[in-house]
Amino acid sequence: MRVEGRGTSVSWIPSESVSGWLKGGFDLRLSHYDTPPDDRLAGPAEVDRMRQDDRFRFANVISGWADFAGQGTTAGWGDDSGLLMGSTTVRLGVGSATFLGYSLPVLRDIARPDEGTVVLTQTVGGRTGVPLPRTVRHPPYVRWQAPIVWTTLALTLRRDGSSEVGLVGASAFPRHWVYDSAGRLTAKSAVAELQKWLDHSFGPRTPWGAADSTALVIAAETAIERRLSAAIMAGRRGGPGRVGSRRPSEGRGRPEGRGRPEVRTLPAGHVLIRQGDRDQHVFLVLDGALDVLVDGTQVAEVGPGAVVGERAGLADGVRTAKVRARTRVRVARVPAEALDTSSLHELSLVHRREDSVPTVPGAGE
Repeated sequence: MRVEGRGTSVSWIPSESVSGWLKGGFDLRLSHYDTPPDDRLAGPAEVDRMRQDDRFRFANVISGWADFAGQGTTAGWGDDSGLLMGSTTVRLGVGSATFLGYSLPVLRDIARPDEGTVVLTQTVGGRTGVPLPRTVRHPPYVRWQAPIVWTTLALTLRRDGSSEVGLVGASAFPRHWVYDSAGRLTAKSAVAELQKWLDHSFGPRTPWGAADSTALVIAAETAIERRLSAAIMAGRRGGPGRVGSRRPSEGRGRPEGRGRPEVRTLPAGHVLIRQGDRDQHVFLVLDGALDVLVDGTQVAEVGPGAVVGERAGLADGVRTAKVRARTRVRVARVPAEALDTSSLHELSLVHRREDSVPTVPGAGE
C-alpha cells in the first residue's frame, strides 16, 4: 500500500515582530513587513505565486511517499519537495533594488520508528542577499552577512493511510506557519525572537552546523479569532466603526480611541487574566505563548492570533479562567464594549474551556 503526504511551512515577518534599530529601516520603507498569509493554501502552485509576489521570506515544501508491503517499507521524496527562497526588495529614494536570497543545501532524513510508520524530515533555509552588519556574542563578534533562517518539518506517513506534518525545528525569527496536506493552516511558531536570531543564528548554531533549535509550536487559532484579530488591529490603525462588526455603520459617534487597542509587552510568568477578577477587556495575542488555567488546571495553551477574555465581556465581567504568560508576550488590549457582541458570543461557544473542569472554590487564586 502506498501512502503519500505533504506539508508546507511559510515564514514571514509580522509588523509587530521587529524592534530596535532594525525597526527604523522598516519604518523608512527600506524593507517591508509581510501581509499575513491566508489560512488556507489553494494548492502547490499558490506557494510559488506567493514567492513571486514577495509575500514571504521562504517556504519549506515537504512531500513524500511510503510503500508498506509485508514487514518492510520503502520511502522517498516528492519531486516538488524542497526550498522556495524569497527575495528582498530594498527601496532607496524613488527606486528599488531586489536581492535574491542565498539558499543552503536541503537536509533530509528518513526514519522507520516501527513497522507501520515512516517519518521524513526535511530542513531548508538560507539568508537574505542584503548585508546586515552587526555585533554578535560569538567570535568573530562582528558579522557582515545576515543570520540564517530555517525550518525543519517532519512528515509522518502511516500504514493505515494517514499522514501528518509537524514543525520540529526552526530559527528564532521570523514567524513560521504550518499547513497540512489539504492546505489548511494547523500550527504556528509561538515566538519570533529577533535579538536571539541576530545574536546566534550563524555558523555552528544552525542545522548546517549540527545544532537545530526546537520550535515552540502552538495550534492555529479559529476562523472567528482570525476575523476578530484583523478587526482589532484595523482599530489600532483608526479604522471606522465597531471593531469586529459586520455592519460598518455601527459604533459611529463613539469617543475617539474607544476601539483602539493598547499594545503591551509582558514578561514570562505574568498573569494577564486572574480567575474571579472583574474586568471586561479582551486580549489579542500578537507574540508569545500563554497558558489558560481553570481552578489551577491547565485547559489550553494559546499563541499568536488567539483572542482571550471574551466570556467576561459577555456576562457580568467576572473572569472564568486564569491566563498566564509562558514566554515573553505581546498582546493588544481592547474594551469588550468596542467589539461586536455577536462575534464575541460565537467565540465563546468555540472556546468553552471552563465547562470541562469541576469548580474548586479558591483554586483559581
